[in-house]
Amino acid sequence: MPHVERSGLKLHVQVLGEGPPVAMLHGLLVGSMASWYFGAAPRLARRFRVLLSDLRGHGLSDPSPTGYDLATLGADLHEILPLAGAGSATLVGHSYGALIALRYALAHRHRVARLVLVDAPLPPSQVPELDAFLARRPEEMLSALPDALQSGVADGSRQGRRLVAQLRRLVEGSLLADLQAEPDFADADLAGLDLPVLLVYGDRSGCRAAGERLARVLPRARLHFLPGGHFLPTEQAAALADLLDQELVHG
Repeated sequence: MPHVERSGLKLHVQVLGEGPPVAMLHGLLVGSMASWYFGAAPRLARRFRVLLSDLRGHGLSDPSPTGYDLATLGADLHEILPLAGAGSATLVGHSYGALIALRYALAHRHRVARLVLVDAPLPPSQVPELDAFLARRPEEMLSALPDALQSGVADGSRQGRRLVAQLRRLVEGSLLADLQAEPDFADADLAGLDLPVLLVYGDRSGCRAAGERLARVLPRARLHFLPGGHFLPTEQAAALADLLDQELVHG
């Protein structure tokens, strides 16, 4: 099942393993399911049925000029989540993907067993690591990425050219406007979310304060720091895989 159609868009999905359902969500712009596919997903697939997907406009999903608000991306998730299996699922998200998971859990509590939020930014538009990145033209953005993300997308490579084309489509569409317009989460809503939440943040991340806020407000949250910045699925792939495996199996 490489693609699922949603509102005329084909969304690229992959399912690994068998067991309780887990869905993993990546971040905006440079993210794709590859950040999990070549990281924690194979480890989790030993015990879980892991659903991976490219957000609209990313990876191998269809380009889309609009629809990067959390409500629309949450509706995309709702469409594909049954592929992970019956019952409530664990949602694992990085960056904006973590916010999709959090907003979805608030709207569909019965479909979510637990959350793992990796370097979720709050308010949603405040990701300091992306400021310098977004100030550049699409063809210059790759040079602003951390070294771990630049490997495999060097200037002139096919993968690099594809990513530049994707970035150009995204910044010329509604993504940046949707991101800027996304409201913050209300503490009162977060305080009512009674499910286990693991918060994982880089100890040098510009989003660290958001993790500390979520740890104070969410009633069943635990905060864990890993060495690194915002892009932990790539910067700390092995350590993050170990942590997720331990949390989901024994947590």
